[in-house]
Amino acid sequence: MENTTNAGHSITIENVHKAVRQNHLFSVDGLQERLFTFLFSGLVYPQIWEDPIIDMEALALTSEDRMIAIASGGCNILSYLTADPASVIAVDLNEHHIALNHLKLAGLKLLPDHQTFFDFFGVAHNTKNIQVYDTFLSGQLNQSTQEYWDTKNWRGKRRIEKFTTNIYKEGLLGKFIGTGHLLAKLFGWNLSKILEATTIDEQRAIFDSQMRPVLRSKLFKSIVSNRASLYGLGIPPAQYRSLLSSGAPESGMAGVLEQRLERLACGFPIQENYFAWQGFGRRYEGNKSRALPPYLSEGNYTKIKERADRVTIRHGNLIEVLERSVEKSLDCYVLLDAQDWMTDDMLNRLWRAIMRTARPGARVIFRTAAEESLLPGRLAPDILDRWHYDVERCKAWTLRDRSAIYGGFHLYTLQG
Repeated sequence: MENTTNAGHSITIENVHKAVRQNHLFSVDGLQERLFTFLFSGLVYPQIWEDPIIDMEALALTSEDRMIAIASGGCNILSYLTADPASVIAVDLNEHHIALNHLKLAGLKLLPDHQTFFDFFGVAHNTKNIQVYDTFLSGQLNQSTQEYWDTKNWRGKRRIEKFTTNIYKEGLLGKFIGTGHLLAKLFGWNLSKILEATTIDEQRAIFDSQMRPVLRSKLFKSIVSNRASLYGLGIPPAQYRSLLSSGAPESGMAGVLEQRLERLACGFPIQENYFAWQGFGRRYEGNKSRALPPYLSEGNYTKIKERADRVTIRHGNLIEVLERSVEKSLDCYVLLDAQDWMTDDMLNRLWRAIMRTARPGARVIFRTAAEESLLPGRLAPDILDRWHYDVERCKAWTLRDRSAIYGGFHLYTLQG
């Protein structure tokens, strides 16, 4: 019998391949898509990079709402529970994200208190986490999740031991951020210094002295001019082109990234931005910090623990899950930036599935690498005309999104 972990990995590769494939294998773009598929088939996001506060405000969640969302690292799925939705379906292509979501959900249900939960998923750098896993979680997980976290590497270490060495340094994104820190050190600068700032003016001064010179260096510009250089951010070739188009042509990709990182570093108080702590410190500040995802906050712990049974996790393609779902059964859709990957055919297939499953007044949110919504001119008019879009409100939400790495945040509301 095939090992379920191996089977899950095969499904992941197939799912990602179908999601990103737009070109013939024997072309430059086709080869780059295959490379991205290979890299994306591992753990990518230990932490999701979309601000759940903006999500929940835009969706105006109520206790009647039934949600479906791309899961990614799972932070937002649990954070949405603070708004008391009726149910949340979490879907992801990637078996590694699915295993992480199952582990977080099990931790929320089974760990004895908030401090234990925070030490495991917030600090994620404590040797006691192995004992916690073996005592409270091992044996309580479904078979594929149990096998995933118990799988050993060539050194004989179980995957679960990543929570003793900082899971946030792992995965494709974690390694990418680590490479950025290493590059800065080559220039003699320390990116984590910005975490010591007490005002936005101090943050800006540190960014100007410690980060901007790196971002404007010939070495950095040379590196990011290659599409493959941003695979560590989970950006496939199609999205790279969209991101590049969002900046001034003469600035290139280096200019776009400088603009986005400046907003991450200087756009919000460090004491309130957990995305900056992950980007510049590869960790969270601490248990009492204001710079935490909602699901890790002590004040939210009891209510999200009580609501944990409302979350269902599914491994698969969001479009296919929607096509199998009951008609008029959902109110809220969280698409992350997945549409940046899609062809026009895939885009229309997705929105037809949304139309079929949407209840009156349904809301859809997503983010794009470019500033403008990608739907006009690509989505069939008979679909697009059914949805209301407020440009100014979306621009305002974009400016308040603490992750700061996207060009646009978008909300569409079903009319009639």
